[in-house]
Amino acid sequence: MSTLELRAIDKSFDPVKVIHQVDLDVRDGEFVVFVGPSGCGKSTLLRLIAGLDQPSGGEIRIDGQRVNEIGAADRGCAMVFQSYALYPHMTVYANMAFGLENIRMPRAEIETRVRAAAELLRLDALLQRKPTQLSGGQRQRVAIGRAIVRDPKIFLFDEPLSNLDAELRVSMRAELRALHQRLRATMVYVTHDQVEAMTLADRIVVLRAGRIEQVGTPQQLHDRPDNVFVAGFIGSPRMNFVPAALARQDTALAALLPLDTAQMGVRPEHWQVLPAGQGLALSVTASEYLGAQRLVHGQLDDATVVQLLVDSSTAPQSGERLGIRPQPAHWHAFDADGRRLERTTA
Repeated sequence: MSTLELRAIDKSFDPVKVIHQVDLDVRDGEFVVFVGPSGCGKSTLLRLIAGLDQPSGGEIRIDGQRVNEIGAADRGCAMVFQSYALYPHMTVYANMAFGLENIRMPRAEIETRVRAAAELLRLDALLQRKPTQLSGGQRQRVAIGRAIVRDPKIFLFDEPLSNLDAELRVSMRAELRALHQRLRATMVYVTHDQVEAMTLADRIVVLRAGRIEQVGTPQQLHDRPDNVFVAGFIGSPRMNFVPAALARQDTALAALLPLDTAQMGVRPEHWQVLPAGQGLALSVTASEYLGAQRLVHGQLDDATVVQLLVDSSTAPQSGERLGIRPQPAHWHAFDADGRRLERTTA
C-alpha cells in the first residue's frame, strides 16, 4: 500500500494542452475514482501516473519519492485495461504468471502468488482454460489477478467495466469494492460513469477539460457541489437548474435566495408537489414508470425543463398543471459564474 502525490501536473500534446496544473493527494489504501466526460483528461492522467506517458511539467511522487524519471515497469504500479489485454493462446494460469516469469521470479513463488490470487478472485477452477472459454466478467477477473500477483504499490484501472453488459457491471462493481476492502490497497480508477464513481469511491475527483473541478466523498459531491458543472454531472437523474428570476416568482423562495443568485439547483427527488397556484407552475409533459417511483417531465412558465421523482401511486399525468417547490433543506444557489453560494437558511 502506498501514497500518491501529484504536484502541478501539466501535459501537452503539441500544440494542445490537455492537463492543467493538477494537484492531488491519494492516501494509503484509498480508492480514488477519476470521473468526467469524454475528453476531460482522466485516462491521460492515469497514464502519467503509470509512467506510460511523461508529464510536460510538474512532479509525480509515490511514497514520497519522485518517479518522473522512473520507467513504467519500475514504478510499482499495475494497470488493468478496458480491453483486458489477455494473451488468447495462453491459459489463465499462464496469463497471470507471465509478468512474473519475465522478471525471473522463482517458480515456487510464482505458483504461490498465482494460486493465492486465483483463490481470492474465484478463478481456482479456471486456471487451465483459455480466455476464449471465459465470460467477460471472468476475463476481467483474470486481468485483475494479473495485477494482484505483482503485489503493486498502486492499482490503476482504466474503465475496466465498460465492455461488460449492464447486469454484469453491477456485480463486478460489488466485487471490486469487496476486493479493495480485502486488500486495503491504494487504487486509482477511471470511469465516465458517475454511478460507478459513486458506488466505488472513497473519494471522487471530478475532471473537466484537464482541470480538477472538485475532490470529495460521494456524499460531499452530491450534497455540496462546488459549482454547476459538478452539480449537473453527479447524480442520476441530473440536477434541475431554474433561473433565479423565475424562482423568485415563488415568494417563499424569493426571501431565501442570496441576492447574487443566478440560478437555483434542485435534484429530481427533492421537489415537493403542490396544488396548482402554489409554488412554481409546472406543465407535465410526460411520466415514466420506474416501479416504486415515476420520473415526471415538465416545463415551467419560461419553458425551463424540469424532472421530478415522485411516488408512483400519486404521479401526475401528462397535460396536468401543478405547483412545485424544493424541499426546504434541499436546494442550491449558484452565481453567474456557476459557483455555489451559501444559503441563508437550511
